[in-house]
Amino acid sequence: MLDCLILGDSIAFGTHQVKPECVAIAKSGINSENWNRTYGHRPELNLDWPIVVISLGSNDHRGIHTRQELENLRSSLHGKNVFWILPAIKPQIQQIVKDIAAAHNDHVIPIRSVSPDQVHPTAQGYREISNQIR
Repeated sequence: MLDCLILGDSIAFGTHQVKPECVAIAKSGINSENWNRTYGHRPELNLDWPIVVISLGSNDHRGIHTRQELENLRSSLHGKNVFWILPAIKPQIQQIVKDIAAAHNDHVIPIRSVSPDQVHPTAQGYREISNQIR
């Protein structure tokens, strides 16, 4: 059994569907500010997880301080291997995710097979993401 924690939005929720052995704290449509406000104090975040997967940023808008929100989340985590699922949209947020991941020596997983909405992975895309999480 894989000990992992998946955090974030609908993409995190979809990732959990292909990795049901993981614990997930995910909500469709949530932005990083609301995720931190709603779930940022959950006790699961204080555990030492072998693997943590984060998918946030796709739902952020101009009023969200994405860098601060994602950095606050990342700084609170105790994960041996942390993976960020790179949003398929919003190049500025993609760069923020890459910067935070690099600063913490985390892994970044791009969405290679994107559904027609250009945001979510296809079924194959979720399998590809799942295969990179180890």
